[in-house]
Amino acid sequence: MDKTAAESDKLWRWIPSLYFSQGIPYVIVMTMSVIMYKKMGVSNADIALYTSWLYLPFVIKPLWSPFVDMFKTKRLWIIGLELLIGVLFGLVALTIPMPNYFQLTLAGFWLLAFGAATHDISSDGFYMLALEQHQQAAYVGIRSMFFRMSMITGQGALVYLAGYLTDLTGKPAFAWSVVFFVLSAMFLSLFVYHKLVLPRPDSDQPRGESGHVVKTFFSIFAKFLQKENVVLTLSFLLLYRFGESQLVKMAPPFLLDGIDKGGLGLSTQAVGVVYGTIGMLSLTVGGLVSGYLVSRHGLKRWLWPMALAINVPHLAYVYLAFMQPQNIYVVAAAVAIEQLGYGFGFTAFIMYMIMVADGEHKTAHYAICSGFMALGMMLPGMFSGWIQAQLGYAHFFVWICIAAIPSLGITAMIKVNPDFGRKKS
Repeated sequence: MDKTAAESDKLWRWIPSLYFSQGIPYVIVMTMSVIMYKKMGVSNADIALYTSWLYLPFVIKPLWSPFVDMFKTKRLWIIGLELLIGVLFGLVALTIPMPNYFQLTLAGFWLLAFGAATHDISSDGFYMLALEQHQQAAYVGIRSMFFRMSMITGQGALVYLAGYLTDLTGKPAFAWSVVFFVLSAMFLSLFVYHKLVLPRPDSDQPRGESGHVVKTFFSIFAKFLQKENVVLTLSFLLLYRFGESQLVKMAPPFLLDGIDKGGLGLSTQAVGVVYGTIGMLSLTVGGLVSGYLVSRHGLKRWLWPMALAINVPHLAYVYLAFMQPQNIYVVAAAVAIEQLGYGFGFTAFIMYMIMVADGEHKTAHYAICSGFMALGMMLPGMFSGWIQAQLGYAHFFVWICIAAIPSLGITAMIKVNPDFGRKKS
């Protein structure tokens, strides 16, 4: 085995599992919680409002990202947080059968969101420290693929399991508790695995002077705000997924709601297959293809095709809402098209954040970028349930298409290094 092949083999040992572990708590908090609450009788408006607030830890994580940069290694943060998240999944499982489950599980999801946000900081920082720039571009499709595989697991296989157990026992609370115990066991296993296989790159060291914590903390933020065109950067992070941030909250309720309510009336198992599995596989393919293309030609060449890809396929939901097809293959195809476009277009977002974060404090600066990215998901998502209730599903998805205008407008304004992301020849 030559040196390049050996190096690639080592990267495959941890990049897939690291981004799988990054995606699991995110998809559980943001998507599975929506499906669980829907099946347990919570209204669309309450689901959209309260679960959108769960984005807040991802929004404000830049506030503590400098501490992740200053204290201990990213490797140690990753391992410790995976142990914590495994324990929290077990605690959520215990609260689901309780009478006041809604408040208790929301509290558990809040804690999980904070743990997941901090795990994001450390794992993204570790990725940038352990890989060269061309490797970061080359493996962005792989990290996206396994992040999406976690979504297939979370909103596909595990949602299907919850539906199956509910049908088998007639006890939805029991079914969802079992699912969360499975998640707990999964994460404790990831904790053990990463303790054994994560490398120890020389660059993974605390950054900043331990005796000047406050000074270093504010210096990190100041350096980010001094970056060129920072206002345009923040606008792009907030608006690039303006339509998608609203669609993602209402897509599962739309698929689950009955025909008389404007939905498609799918079962929980069908949603697990169509949205959680077929949709996520399509999204994964889009991410792999776009990662390859960026590594070949650079981000600038593919920015506009990716911006269009993340917005134009929303028309698939317009078709589903107006026609309400009952053929499961037609529904699956429409969902797959939308998710393929999302996966293709999202790579531009990831690579742009890597470009902006590049520098001395790349871990903290990437966390700041992803915090604004989360804010761009949180704020529109909070009101998506109310908008859907006012417009109905069909006209809500028309509105989603109109929401592409700010996204495309800000894409036209940002500046990208023509060679960024391209593998050096």
